[in-house]
Amino acid sequence: MTAAEVTHAAERPHPGARQYLLVALLLLIVTAVEVTVFYVPAMHPILVPALLTLSAAKFAMVAMFYMHLRFDARLFSWVFLTPLAVAAAVILALMALFHVL
Repeated sequence: MTAAEVTHAAERPHPGARQYLLVALLLLIVTAVEVTVFYVPAMHPILVPALLTLSAAKFAMVAMFYMHLRFDARLFSWVFLTPLAVAAAVILALMALFHVL
């Protein structure tokens, strides 16, 4: 078996339109939750952490699905999402340091 045959054997088929629409619906629901969190006065004490978490989740979904990282090697996912986790940790640490949380 050649290297090209091994690579093609490990590939997963891309999803159809139905799965793309389901992911879009999930992103729409997360966006609706973000808007709701912003406009509900009781949520204002946790507004920033909640919006950061929801935004990071949406970013990861878009990166993994629409940018086809889900179908590539796991290394690409790690290279793309690890800096996101580090940035989120730094932002939360700075927020805690300056008593914003």
